[in-house]
Amino acid sequence: MTNTTMSNAATVTGGRALPTGLLEPKTRRRTRIGLVSGGLGAYWPQFPDLLPLLQDSARYVTDRFTALDADVIDAGFISDAPDAQTAAEKLRVADCDLIVVFLATYLTSSMVLPIAQKSHTPVLVIDLQPTEAMNHATFDTGQWLAYCGQCPVPEVANVFRRAGIPFRSVSGYLQQDSAWDRIISWVHAAGVRATLRTARHGLMGHVYPGMLDVSTDLTSVSTTFGSHVEVLEFDDLRVRVDEVTDAAVRERMHLASQLFKVDDSVQQEDFAWGAKVSVGLDRLVADFDLDSVAYYHRGLAGEQHERLGAGLILGSSLLTARGIPMAGEYELRTSIAMLSSQAIGAGGSFTEIQALNFFDNVVEMGHDGPAHLAVSAREPLLRGLGVYHGKRGWGVSVEFDVQPGPVTTFGVGQDPDGRYVFVTSEGTVVPGPLLAIGNTTSRVDFGGDPGRWVDEWSQTGIGHHWALSLGHRAADIKAAASLLGIEHRHVALV
Repeated sequence: MTNTTMSNAATVTGGRALPTGLLEPKTRRRTRIGLVSGGLGAYWPQFPDLLPLLQDSARYVTDRFTALDADVIDAGFISDAPDAQTAAEKLRVADCDLIVVFLATYLTSSMVLPIAQKSHTPVLVIDLQPTEAMNHATFDTGQWLAYCGQCPVPEVANVFRRAGIPFRSVSGYLQQDSAWDRIISWVHAAGVRATLRTARHGLMGHVYPGMLDVSTDLTSVSTTFGSHVEVLEFDDLRVRVDEVTDAAVRERMHLASQLFKVDDSVQQEDFAWGAKVSVGLDRLVADFDLDSVAYYHRGLAGEQHERLGAGLILGSSLLTARGIPMAGEYELRTSIAMLSSQAIGAGGSFTEIQALNFFDNVVEMGHDGPAHLAVSAREPLLRGLGVYHGKRGWGVSVEFDVQPGPVTTFGVGQDPDGRYVFVTSEGTVVPGPLLAIGNTTSRVDFGGDPGRWVDEWSQTGIGHHWALSLGHRAADIKAAASLLGIEHRHVALV
């Protein structure tokens, strides 16, 4: 395996910078944003200076979108219903993840409805007037109309509601930072939709015995998100591990030594086995073209599959750092949350509740197994463990403390009718004492009694695992839920 450079596909906003030139990121396709601008053509002969002014605003909007990490399909400026039909067809063929309609001035709802109906794609309506306010002393009617994009917003919302189409909007002015922050949240959300509807999730092994909350209907994953679930055998990994050469093992151990501090507790035999499984796991992911993997195998008496399962932590953490999240304990829904978190640049590390600290009012979180290296506060550690708690096997495990600062817990819950729900809560990782037991660990302050947080979090339909993501990203995740047509629930102790 050759070492290749990282790109922004695996970059985590605010995350710990990993050494460059070591990890190859996973990419599938960029987010596609459809864009169309417009106004009512009846105005153009009446006010000759109006259309050029609106087209200047549309160019500014296009430039802002083009500067984002997305492919922009610009359907141009429309002036009437026939123009709208032409734009709708162009955007339908483009298969966008989100369509943005810029209301440059008043236009009729008949110019917007066909775009939403034909494309079968979520639509965001934006109305951004040129500046904060008009100059009332000098403006004439034509100049006022450049500020009239808000006028049709209720009209379009009414028609969308009657048509059964979800309505979303951002109102503001062209250079308003807060308006663009809201717009960018929708672009991030479109990235989650783009990722999930093209994703291939690997599911390897079997559910951890007795974890009823982890069980997931694979058909519902495809019908809800558009993803494909590839069911894998541990033997699919075994045959690839068997083919790994000693040279590839040495190269992977060298890579790991650059990324991790190797603790004295690590046995070289176990380190080499973890490296060998890591190379085989990379080949498995490549051969099946996977974007995420959830796995578990109980094993028995040191047999080969038990050793494979116990050797996955190093390779799983390296893949997660590349933007291919790995979740233990067969946690498919959490791997989906981790992949969604990665799509918005927030990382997403496999986690659960470990304990509560009522002196410091923090929830202690973490998990053994795969971890996202970019959320580490310092150089991550490889620790040797003679036993994995609650699991069979032994070997090397990844240990680090999550960097202090804002975080979001994000998981995929499920309701009695089988519907999925995105669940979030925002807190702050604060420094303090943590266990050194080969786990990813953190102390999260949610702004109140930690026991109350556990109670309210548990009422949402969440399972006992979720992604720990960097930054306060609930707005992005709420927007993603909207684009995916599922509910969002947020826990806040205020």
